[in-house]
Amino acid sequence: MNRLRTILFTTFFFALSIPIVVTVPVSALFGRRAVIRHAHVWAQMHRLLYRHIMGVRVRVEGQRPEGTYFFAAKHQAMFETLELQLLLGGPAMVIKRELSRIPFWGWAAMRYGGIIADREASAGALRSMMRAAKALKAEGRSILIYPEGTRVVPGDQPPLQSGFAGLYRTLGLPVVPIALDSGLAWPKHGPNRPGVVTIRIGEPIPSGLPRDAIEARVHAAINALEEYRVVQAPPAA
Repeated sequence: MNRLRTILFTTFFFALSIPIVVTVPVSALFGRRAVIRHAHVWAQMHRLLYRHIMGVRVRVEGQRPEGTYFFAAKHQAMFETLELQLLLGGPAMVIKRELSRIPFWGWAAMRYGGIIADREASAGALRSMMRAAKALKAEGRSILIYPEGTRVVPGDQPPLQSGFAGLYRTLGLPVVPIALDSGLAWPKHGPNRPGVVTIRIGEPIPSGLPRDAIEARVHAAINALEEYRVVQAPPAA
C-alpha cells in the first residue's frame, strides 16, 4: 500500500510541478515577490498531495519569530525544502551548485532567492556566497541553510559545514535552529509512509558568538529530536 501511495504521489507531484516551474518566467516579469508567491503555490500543492495521498501530517513545535533571521535546519528529505518555505515565510535559501544548473528549476531558484554553496569551498565561491546572502538580507529576507550540508538518514548527526559559520559571522543575524524527523515518513530509500512529521522551531540564538559556541549550540538544537527517538523503520507495505 505504501508503495502504491508513493507512486501516486510522485506521479501527481511531478505532473503538476512541470507547468508550475516552466511558467516562473512569467511571474519573474513582476519581480521577486511575484516569484515567491508563485513558488508558494508549488509548496501548497505539495502540502495538499502529501496530506491526501500519503496521509502525512505535520506537527509544529514552537513558533516562527517575527523579523529577519538566519534559519538553520536539519535535512532528511526533500519534504522540508518545500514545507519550510511556507512555515518560515519564504526565506532565501542556500542551495548546492548542481541544483542551480537544473534546467528551468535552477533559474527559478535563483530568481526566488538562491544562494549557491560550492562543495569545493574555494575562496572565490565563499566570497560569492557571502555577497549573495548580504544582498538578500538587505532586501529584508531571512536566510535558510541546511548546515550539515546534505540530506541525512534519521540518527545521523554529521558536523556542520564551514559555510554556516561564515554566513553567521557575515550576516550578523540571530540563528533559529530547526529540528525535524521527516526521514521517518520520507525515507531516502524505499516507499514513503503515512505518519506525523515533527518540526521543532527553536529559540533564537544571538549573533556574535564565537564559532565553536554557535556551532555547538546549533548542532545540538537541530539534532534535538534524535536524542530520544529510536529509529526503526517499519517494513515497506
